[in-house]
Amino acid sequence: MARRLISPAAACRGCGFVRPGFLAAFSSFHYRTLPSCSPKRTSSVKSCFSNTYNLRKEGSRWIRSEPPLSLNRAKFVGKRTSCSVATEPPPAATEEPNMDAPKEIFLKDYKAPDYYFDTVDLQFQLGEEKTIVTSKIVVSPGVEAGNSAPLFLHGRDLKLLSIKVNGTELKGEEYKVNSRHLTLLTPPAGVFNLEIVTEIYPQLNTSLEGLYKSTGNFCTQCEAEGFRKITFFQDRPDVMAKYTCRIEADKTLYPVLLSNGNLIEQGDLEGGKHYALWEDPFKKPSYLFALVAGQLGCREDSFVTCSGRNVTLRIWTPAQDLPKTAHAMYSLKAAMKWDEEVFGLEYDLDLFNIVVVPDFNMGAMENKSLNIFQSRLVLASPETATDGDYAAILGVVGHEYFHNWTGNRVTCRDWFQLTLKEGLTVFRDQEFSSDLGCRTVKRIADVSKLRIYQFPQDAGPMAHPIRPHSYIKMDNFYTVTVYEKGAEVVRMYKTMFGASGFRKGMDLYFQRHDGQAVTCEDFYAAMCDANNAQLPNFLQWYSQAGTPIVKVASSYDPSSQTFSLKFSQEVPPTPGQPVKEPMFIPVAVGLVDPTGKDMPLTSVYSDGTLQTLSTDGQPVFTTVLQFKKKEEEFIFKNIPERPVPSLLRGYSAPVRLDSDLSESDLFFLLANDSDEFNRWEAGQVLARKLMLSLVADFQQQKTLALNPKFVDGIRSILRNTSLDKEFIAKAITLPGQGEIMDMMEVADPDAVHAVRNFIKKELALQLKDDLLAAVKSNRSSEAYTFDHDSMARRALKNTCLAYLASLNEPDFTELALHEYKSATNMTEQFAALAALSQNPGPVRDDALLDFYNKWQDDYLVVSKWFALQATSEIPGNVANVQKLLSHPAFDMRNPNKVYSLIGGFCGSPVNFHAKDGSGYKFLGEIVLQLDKINPQVASRMVSAFSRWRRYDKTRQDLAKAQLEMIVSANGLSENVYEIASKSLAG
Repeated sequence: MARRLISPAAACRGCGFVRPGFLAAFSSFHYRTLPSCSPKRTSSVKSCFSNTYNLRKEGSRWIRSEPPLSLNRAKFVGKRTSCSVATEPPPAATEEPNMDAPKEIFLKDYKAPDYYFDTVDLQFQLGEEKTIVTSKIVVSPGVEAGNSAPLFLHGRDLKLLSIKVNGTELKGEEYKVNSRHLTLLTPPAGVFNLEIVTEIYPQLNTSLEGLYKSTGNFCTQCEAEGFRKITFFQDRPDVMAKYTCRIEADKTLYPVLLSNGNLIEQGDLEGGKHYALWEDPFKKPSYLFALVAGQLGCREDSFVTCSGRNVTLRIWTPAQDLPKTAHAMYSLKAAMKWDEEVFGLEYDLDLFNIVVVPDFNMGAMENKSLNIFQSRLVLASPETATDGDYAAILGVVGHEYFHNWTGNRVTCRDWFQLTLKEGLTVFRDQEFSSDLGCRTVKRIADVSKLRIYQFPQDAGPMAHPIRPHSYIKMDNFYTVTVYEKGAEVVRMYKTMFGASGFRKGMDLYFQRHDGQAVTCEDFYAAMCDANNAQLPNFLQWYSQAGTPIVKVASSYDPSSQTFSLKFSQEVPPTPGQPVKEPMFIPVAVGLVDPTGKDMPLTSVYSDGTLQTLSTDGQPVFTTVLQFKKKEEEFIFKNIPERPVPSLLRGYSAPVRLDSDLSESDLFFLLANDSDEFNRWEAGQVLARKLMLSLVADFQQQKTLALNPKFVDGIRSILRNTSLDKEFIAKAITLPGQGEIMDMMEVADPDAVHAVRNFIKKELALQLKDDLLAAVKSNRSSEAYTFDHDSMARRALKNTCLAYLASLNEPDFTELALHEYKSATNMTEQFAALAALSQNPGPVRDDALLDFYNKWQDDYLVVSKWFALQATSEIPGNVANVQKLLSHPAFDMRNPNKVYSLIGGFCGSPVNFHAKDGSGYKFLGEIVLQLDKINPQVASRMVSAFSRWRRYDKTRQDLAKAQLEMIVSANGLSENVYEIASKSLAG
């Protein structure tokens, strides 16, 4: 999928005053994820029913306690935010008193299935107390299965009612069933029919995996391993089959019945019920199965494909939200057109459905022809959604649609290959958003996300390659490494082969593998074969964890008119990989002459070979160096004067760059580089160096002073009318606190916070006239439009307003209040609220209360309100967040609320890492509460502890104590156990 999580900070995105939150848009959005933090995943110890498999560890065993006899139903909280679920346990399939400790699964142990499924016929009888699922499967033996291999089927939280083979019910001695598997001991030889009837309890399913109920509607989420909560099945992506699905339900309660593919038949039944029969003509793995039943209205539109077929498009949501689906429909049609034009990929069915649900673990899911989205990634109006929301909807709707080919038509052989579909599809959605917006600004945003979220993961105990070697719980590997770093690896193919070469590789990939479940090597082979090329040691990116550190030293020889770049690389040790091999690193380079112009590049000498760079007699101004050894030197010839090198243009590889560029070189590039990404990068390098220097001063209790050249550099950017306004907003925004702490030997959140605030206020003080002019000149009374120029104007205005409001001077407080009250759209209103909320006091309190009173009936806007307060750097904010847990609008069962409030709090370094340990204690208690409701969400929260060793001893001891408390808890899920135990061991 692109089960992409969206960072809490995304709730504030577009307001111009955003601090990096804790989670990325896992997903695009996965974000991508919503990183994930984005933004759009084989075994388990604990089910979503918190009491069903309650485990305790005794020695090396996890012992299941007996479930309590009382039945406790969940209370509904809030207006449209709570998941209509309860926590009573279902009947157990069998007793299993002893269970092994969590089991690690390894890529090296992959084995093809002994049996394949040709067709799967599913029948659902949806009920209020229970749902009956009948699966009829045509089974055929694999090549190596022979006639005697048992057939192992996965299952979780299922009650087995019957099992038949070729129409005959099996006897007890012919199969075995426990809490995780159903095993046919001696299946018949050859092809046979298997029929299984199970009973499940969607209304009790708080894990939001498998089939569950959300605000009265039935909904599924099957990636990665949710299908086993629906029926016993080979729940693995390399088992692909054609599906039919018949759904029966009460017609009044569930008038809309949806599944994958084409609607074949529908009609009424006795007792006020009705049915719908769906058929998906394309083979798919079980993780792409989807079902939705409920009371929904739809926005309908159509799209004519490049071959002239008319495709019906429908977005389903509660009727009152239909007006907010217009932008999502625009985004879908734009994605369909873009995929045809850029990749030649046409949609393959006559119907495409999107369903909106408020309770969803991830950002969205690409189920074949029936995408399911969390509400905030579909619903938008100018009054309730920010520019950041609009941009996220565009990207994630595109991401899920693009999965139709990169993920659905060609899928993963196993879950270790997840980046094969997610990294590739994140790259595709990045390109889509770039083509529809500003490419430079989008590139800056994507690289910033990588540095804020992925680099720390690479340097922590959860470090893993884009293709992990092992996992305990696959859900924990829907990460920024698999998604965002995976996208950077895909981008490197395009950097090496160019747009046309990359397209040739994609065409060959689909030609070879349409309808198959494949590996990362298959993609690599298609790219190389299509371009008749080899990329030595490129596959290291798939198997080696960590961020390469690239050092560059330059020298100029005026006598020979040559310019040399000496490169060295090192990949730091990561858990399980102490020794690293050199990586294949494409380095895009340009040379800038003293007048600020790019020099023509004619040739470069390296490794005994002289390469001519001109193309058809035309000069080349940027070239890509293939740096693939531990140390290499590249010598440019015919360079008449000493240049300033512009390195890693467009951020051509996901590395940390350490060059010998001087401060004056960086200011020169900031003013002159033709590569706009590197202009921004030069400013960021200067800012990082400045902040680290001031942090050292602060720690030594020296008086802080801001370098006048830095102030002048920011002023010149603000005054440069030739620059894109959103680029200016990005360029004058300081690096985040996490980014600076990541560069310190011992992270000091208090010092970094103090220094960043000092610089921010000093810039505001010295540039107040320019900032005020920018605010006033970028106001607009025109109706809201989602286009780049309008978004850029708002971004610059909001960034400047945040600077001014940080001074906490009456005039600027009044200015922010005026902008808040006069705003005609959520982007500007929320930005003004964020600006006001920087400073504690009655003005802040009144504004927050006014905003809530105005928007309390819109649960998505209320989530922004939660996130804004959660990420606040006001001292002692943990007490306020604790109070918000009992707010009537907060619901622990709604992932979006949890990400906003609890995840948001973890993204405030100065409060989460409070010296007294109050932030750690708060999160430790919350993780254990969440784990009993939704282990996936709980594991994402516990990840905030993963880099506890980066801090001083006092903080280390406090964080470690919480991790130890968590891992010793009775009944801990595998999800949380994996993250917490690896964090402790890291």
